[in-house]
Amino acid sequence: MKVDDLRGIALFAGLTDVQLGELIDSSTEVPIEPGAVLFHEGEPADFWWVLVDGAIALHRQIGREDTVMGKIDVPGRWAGGFRAWDEHGVYLATGRGIAEGRVLRVPAGVLRERVDAWFPLGGHLIKGVYGTARAIESTARQRDALITLGTLAAGLAHEINNPAAAASRSVSALDTACNSLLSALRRLAEGEITATQFSALDALRLELGEGTAAPDPVDLADAENTISEWLDRHDIEQDWLIAPPLAAAGASLEWCQRAAEVLGDALEPGLEWVASTLAVATLLGEVKESTRRISELVAAVRSYSQMDRGSIQTIDVTEGIESTLVMLGHKLRDGIEVIRSYGADVPRIDAYAGELNQVWTNLIDNAVDAMDGAGTLRITTRTDGDRIVVDFTDTGPGMPPQVVARAFEPFYTTKDVGKGTGLGLDIAQRIIAEHHGGTITIHSHPGETTVSVRLPHQPITAG
Repeated sequence: MKVDDLRGIALFAGLTDVQLGELIDSSTEVPIEPGAVLFHEGEPADFWWVLVDGAIALHRQIGREDTVMGKIDVPGRWAGGFRAWDEHGVYLATGRGIAEGRVLRVPAGVLRERVDAWFPLGGHLIKGVYGTARAIESTARQRDALITLGTLAAGLAHEINNPAAAASRSVSALDTACNSLLSALRRLAEGEITATQFSALDALRLELGEGTAAPDPVDLADAENTISEWLDRHDIEQDWLIAPPLAAAGASLEWCQRAAEVLGDALEPGLEWVASTLAVATLLGEVKESTRRISELVAAVRSYSQMDRGSIQTIDVTEGIESTLVMLGHKLRDGIEVIRSYGADVPRIDAYAGELNQVWTNLIDNAVDAMDGAGTLRITTRTDGDRIVVDFTDTGPGMPPQVVARAFEPFYTTKDVGKGTGLGLDIAQRIIAEHHGGTITIHSHPGETTVSVRLPHQPITAG
């Protein structure tokens, strides 16, 4: 390439022939051939590509579609070179030739040296712009991530608070029930109840609560009143304490009559003992159920965060989806119906589980927002050849074509500030495409939007 080839290009206006010669000597002339790829999206932008003649199309992979984002067809237009000032800079699109011509390929290091030598102030300004843009982007992402973390933490605290409060109430009530049980035992002993009587009373106790379903609240209240009246007729002072457990366990008046025949004068302490043992058993069941629920929530958090596992592992995708649903339970409880349709033949896959959980969070959160908190979310998993497919379908209003077309662009969002997960579909796509060799696509029409994630059984090597 000669100096005359560059002299008429507006980009190089103001440079002397000596300067143009220095630039050419440090660079390479690369021919453009239709269909040939010059640089790839996502790869390090180590070169500055300046068009001399011909034309280049800029392509981006959006889902499974290769979309033309623009063209470089005017001499002097350029792409790449970002690593001259940004060590993390990558090509934002793939450059593919569409008309024969030439480009000047300038190494990023040379570009940096020439700008610093010829335009010192300009070099400082460019470096400052890159640094400021990256700092703003990083801070914004961190802020959004912290907002999301706070939202998830608040939701999880709400989920844990319910069983924790129930366990606390049950433990407090257990203290009262145990004291009543011991008091009843002492009174039975003082009344010199015989071993035969106690055995018969225990047999009557065992008859209660076996195979009984949760009664209707109205029926239960009627049963309590009936037993309370019977106790009052038999001069039982603590009928308010004894009647509820007996009614809840299914005691009938016939059962009460048989207990009276067995206990005689020890009727009140005997029935109090039975009622206390029933109350203790019920409260222990409530504590067991509450602590089981808390353990499940903790297990879901561990599964979601993957804090005790390696970065890449063989996983069941549905487990990660279920953990994510638990984490977002506070958003799904009111107005959102979740329909699961998990394929029985979906195999376990090798994946970065923590990253996939972040993607599931983003897609589920987007669906809930789209439905404005009311609608149906259907989650489907299935196999398709050597890949598995995960579909998230919501009954929201749908996405206009112009939104679908831009959904995977960096920083593009339709949400207000402070809303959403802060992840962004562009990063979700990068996780799926670059780390797992998969794709994300969106199919939308009024009343239904489906986001499909396709994953191979084994991910590509992360770079």
